[in-house]
Amino acid sequence: MLSIGIVGLPNVGKSTLFNALTEKSVLAENYPFCTIDPSVGVVSVPDARLDKLGEFSNSKKTIYTAIEFVDIAGLVAGAHEGEGLGNKFLANIRETDAIIEIVRIFEDEDVIHVNGKIDPMSDIEVINLELIMADFQTVSKRIANLERDVKKGDKKAIIEKEILIKIEKALDDGKFANSIECNEEEQKIIKTLNLLTIKPILYAFNKKMGGKNLDEMDDSRWEEVEKFLTETGAKWIKIDTQIEHELKDLPEDERGEYKQTLGGACDDIDILIRKGYELLDLITFMTTGEEESRAWTTKRDSTAPIAGTAIHTDFKDKFIKADVINWEDLLNSGSRAQAREKGLIRIEGKEYIVKDGDVIEFKI
Repeated sequence: MLSIGIVGLPNVGKSTLFNALTEKSVLAENYPFCTIDPSVGVVSVPDARLDKLGEFSNSKKTIYTAIEFVDIAGLVAGAHEGEGLGNKFLANIRETDAIIEIVRIFEDEDVIHVNGKIDPMSDIEVINLELIMADFQTVSKRIANLERDVKKGDKKAIIEKEILIKIEKALDDGKFANSIECNEEEQKIIKTLNLLTIKPILYAFNKKMGGKNLDEMDDSRWEEVEKFLTETGAKWIKIDTQIEHELKDLPEDERGEYKQTLGGACDDIDILIRKGYELLDLITFMTTGEEESRAWTTKRDSTAPIAGTAIHTDFKDKFIKADVINWEDLLNSGSRAQAREKGLIRIEGKEYIVKDGDVIEFKI
């Protein structure tokens, strides 16, 4: 299962968000480093399409796809040199597939900020610099270890050193490793290092209902953030972690109404979960029948046999063909038989690229 690490400076709302995401109780006190060991929660990815398919097929069960979220200890400047819980933080985040970076954008004297002031751009720079410096150490160490084989004329070592030198320079310039254009072979080399700045990032800006939110104050600090987001093309959302935490204790049917009474100024947890899903470049295909309607995860641009391995590894080698129809076309047809009569169910082979929202019946 793919995982997303929730990171940020101490006391910016990471554990509060984690609690809201997973409805799992972890410490979320008003002081730094309340989370020392990472908490892990598996979260269903909401999908209204699957709900409708379950009703359509009168399925006994509806099974959503899921993502693992990891609540990681707060980071401070100097983490790459072991400051605070730095080494532990960096080791934990290295094990995740993507990052949600929580950044506080509200002022509140009752809620401590580790730097004593609210400056979201500075917070982003502190976190990102620590990721860059940690990667710089990793890459420099690897280059040094390659020297013996490079001197021997080892072609693989020479190729690896060349790409690592490019990355080292980018990191030294304050850029992420993913800013370097690489071919497929070079990407395989980089992947083995499990660099932090290769991982996709979603910035989640934590607001406070009724509070002094920078984005609502015509504040230059928020303008700086907007400029950064535009220039880097970063993915981001705004969220009120405290409100979302409170919502988790309400019955499902009351949450929407309560959110409306608050004005709905921020994105909600479901949007954050889906954004995390997109961050990992995943798509959903579905299977449906009387026993169950189920969502399956595959990487975007996967062929049918590769996507089928989500169901069973045998599907890759034993794949013959697949019946494919868009979920909406199936619902609008009234039944699978009518969809077939209308020619909407297609027979696809091994080269077919699975699309988000496909309903597939694999033939092996």
